[in-house]
Amino acid sequence: MTQEMKKYEVHLIEKSQLEITGKGDNTLWNQAIILTDFTSPWDAALPAKMEFKALWDGVNLFFCFTVFDTLIRIDKKDDSIQSIGNSDRVELFFRPDNSLNPYYCLEIDTAARIMDFVAYPNKNFDFEWNWPQGQLQVKSSIQDQSYIIEGSISISSLKMLNILNDNKIETGIFKAKYNEIEKSIFKPTYISWVDPDSKTPNFHLPSSFGVLHLEDRLSI
Repeated sequence: MTQEMKKYEVHLIEKSQLEITGKGDNTLWNQAIILTDFTSPWDAALPAKMEFKALWDGVNLFFCFTVFDTLIRIDKKDDSIQSIGNSDRVELFFRPDNSLNPYYCLEIDTAARIMDFVAYPNKNFDFEWNWPQGQLQVKSSIQDQSYIIEGSISISSLKMLNILNDNKIETGIFKAKYNEIEKSIFKPTYISWVDPDSKTPNFHLPSSFGVLHLEDRLSI
């Protein structure tokens, strides 16, 4: 019997009311469900608390991560894929179906640098690909006890990539956290919304996705 996928309800808001600032402090975010159901299947220690919220207005899908962490690792060598990949970051994966052929990945660090790529089975990544131009916006901020990554993705781009179907988006929600285990030696810990049931850390599996369901009526 196939296990039912986890689901997150994305509430509908009025159009053009939510502005992305990187602070996640717009009062409209109070209408969003706060998702805290994250786990680190491959690490015995409890991960730092993380909250995820999403809303949509018929034109854009909005998302906001709040990560309660003050020991932030960021590789400032340059703005390359390697530097972003060596930094603390949040991740959103989207797939048209469970074949993962293809699926689309957004990995965003605390400086709002974006590693976007299209992927295929067996971790076949194409870093030459980019999210459609002008259809993705991300901003971030670092607070006293947390960092916030806030963004918007156009509904038209989600449809164009065949990600949004019947008001549902099959999505993986993740975080990579780098901890210093020796001087200047960092080891990543991986956090996921859905436990992919993999012996080793791996988000690039059909079992690591849940569903964002876009409600078609305004919340009261």
